[in-house]
Amino acid sequence: MITVHIAHAVPRPGARPDGSFLVSQYLILLTEAASQDAQETADAEDPGVNHPGAARRALPLWLAVPGGDSVWQLLNRPAEDLVTAGVLEETAARLLDAAGVTVTAVDLRVSDPDATQLCSADVSARVELSMAGGTRHVMLSAGYGLALAAASGAPVRVADAVMDRLAVPARDEDLLTQFIPAAVARQLAGRAKQWRFEPRNLAFTGGLDSWELFGSAGESHLQDYSCVTGSRSVTLASTVMEPRGSAVLAQTIFADDYRGRTVAFRGELRTHDVIGHAGLHLATGRADEPPGAHLHSRGASSLTGPGSSDWAWHEVTAQVPGDAEVVRFGLSLTGGRVDLRNAELTAGA
Repeated sequence: MITVHIAHAVPRPGARPDGSFLVSQYLILLTEAASQDAQETADAEDPGVNHPGAARRALPLWLAVPGGDSVWQLLNRPAEDLVTAGVLEETAARLLDAAGVTVTAVDLRVSDPDATQLCSADVSARVELSMAGGTRHVMLSAGYGLALAAASGAPVRVADAVMDRLAVPARDEDLLTQFIPAAVARQLAGRAKQWRFEPRNLAFTGGLDSWELFGSAGESHLQDYSCVTGSRSVTLASTVMEPRGSAVLAQTIFADDYRGRTVAFRGELRTHDVIGHAGLHLATGRADEPPGAHLHSRGASSLTGPGSSDWAWHEVTAQVPGDAEVVRFGLSLTGGRVDLRNAELTAGA
């Protein structure tokens, strides 16, 4: 068995019929340490320099959302947030530790010896527990087993034959890029490379593709608003005299390409009989937070007041922090009607 490290957990989006996305699976990258021979070779070629990525091999594993999401959170969120967020494996690891039980190893078992790509259906986890009465083993899904390993710090092991057949050479500096473009090409079958990072359908020539409509008063009152597209424009309007709450038309993209940069969302707005406000919004945050919460309570906005106005340019900017997961931008309205045209999202330094 070869001991591997959980190097990355990357959420992968899947397309909905309306053009929006959801996280349908996670790419987990497992890496082994450099061999002693490779380390010595690297040291001889470049003495005095640490070579953590020399001759490493990486094994990709595609996990379903429940287990994959836990691994992702355990790798990317502060430990103090994990229990509050309901990451069960973090809670389980703490309970086991309090009971004097140690997770000593998590061995991944592959059921299909001919599999060319590992996924949740092909892999299970044999968890080794050490306790006062001796050693016990429990079989879990691969996702939950890896999450428990991440929470407890237990080593993860993979059979030599699996690594020899499916792992590929990779260095730390290009570990992710070696897998993500090819994975996008396979999974999205012809869609634009890394579309999840880019704004889409800003001219609304594809109708509402890539956009989603949300209501602050909940789904039961979403019918109080309607959204239709025109000639390279979109209209968000209330359908009743006194609508409940406000409506948000939003698009969400992953923040990977924008972290540390200033982004701007701009466009021309025209309003008619607005009761409360209408305007552009731009926000960043976690992927698991409600889009409406992002657009109303965080980030920046460019609003118009009650009444009507002719076409005028509006712009809103925001700095994308290093820990941002998504960027959300859109159009909001509290009663009345607002039109948007010539929308664009740009990124500066």
